[in-house]
Amino acid sequence: MKLAPDGWVEGARRVPSPNRDERPAGAEITLLLVHAISLPPGEYGGDAIERLFTNRLDPAAHPYFAEIAGLEVSSHFLVRRDGALLQFVPVQERAWHAGASCWRGRERCNDFSIGVELEGADDGAFEDAQYARLRDLIHVLRAALPLRDIAAHSEVAPGRKTDPGAHFEWPRVLSALARL
Repeated sequence: MKLAPDGWVEGARRVPSPNRDERPAGAEITLLLVHAISLPPGEYGGDAIERLFTNRLDPAAHPYFAEIAGLEVSSHFLVRRDGALLQFVPVQERAWHAGASCWRGRERCNDFSIGVELEGADDGAFEDAQYARLRDLIHVLRAALPLRDIAAHSEVAPGRKTDPGAHFEWPRVLSALARL
C-alpha cells in the first residue's frame, strides 16, 4: 500500500465522493481523525455508508435513512469490519467529516485533517483486521504527510460526537505507531 501522487492510496477501492472541496491555501495536513460509522446504526455490511458518502442513500430504504437524508458528508477513508479499505476523497482535498470542530485551539478540523471511518459503533468492539489496516494506513500517510496528531471525533467535537467510543483500543493503535 502506498500513497500515489494524485492523493489516492494504491490498494484502496476508490469510491469518489462529491462531498469534498479544496483545502485552504497553505494548509498542512497534521491531524488524523478516527471516526466510527454503521448504517443503519449497529448494522454492518451493505453499501449504505458508500451511498451516504456519494449522496445516493435512499431515504425510503430504512427509517433511519429518512432522518439523515440530505446530509452531504464524506471521509477520506473507510475501514470495513474485514479490513477492506475504501477511499472517497484524495488526501490533498478536504473531506467533509468533522463538522463543527476544534483541535488544540484550531477550528475547522476538516481544513487540516484526514478522516478515517471505521465500520463500527460507539458501543461495540472493533475487529483485529481493522486495527491492522488502520496501522498500515497511518504508516503510509505519515510517510507522505506532516501528520503529528491522531484524535477521536469525540475529542474535536465534544458534546456533539462520541465516536469511535470507549471500546476503541487507543493503546493498541498508539503502541503500534511507536514501533513504526
